Amino acid sequence: MGPFQQATRLADRLRPVAPLALRLAVGLVFLHHGLGKLHMGVAGVAGFFGGLGIPFPTPFAVVVIVVETVGAACLVLGLLTRLWAALMVVDMAVAIFLAVLPAGHSPELEGLLLAGALALVGLGAGPLSLDALLPRGSRATREGP
Repeated sequence: MGPFQQATRLADRLRPVAPLALRLAVGLVFLHHGLGKLHMGVAGVAGFFGGLGIPFPTPFAVVVIVVETVGAACLVLGLLTRLWAALMVVDMAVAIFLAVLPAGHSPELEGLLLAGALALVGLGAGPLSLDALLPRGSRATREGP
């Protein structure tokens, strides 16, 4: 067996770990940012959102704090992965277009988080997740078609 085949075999053996690694990376970064917003409090986050011109800043502050804390924890555990990842895609798209780009910053981190969350929407949580333990009727939350 040549080196290419050996590398391919190793990559195939790592396949179940790939969604876990992505969930951990994306989820832990979101959790870090969510805990920072939680520390700021709803009023602080709402004030920031209001300054950006976001309508209804208080309800949206609550939503973002929940997505970036509860959703991030669920992503790490692989629970309702596709739902939380989809909400994170929206979170990052809004952040990029309403906060990062208007401030003249490069959306490198936000773009990576958006791409990682989008990949999880498509991939699902993978076999090393709580989603994998859900009943068969809940298949859409953990696997592709």
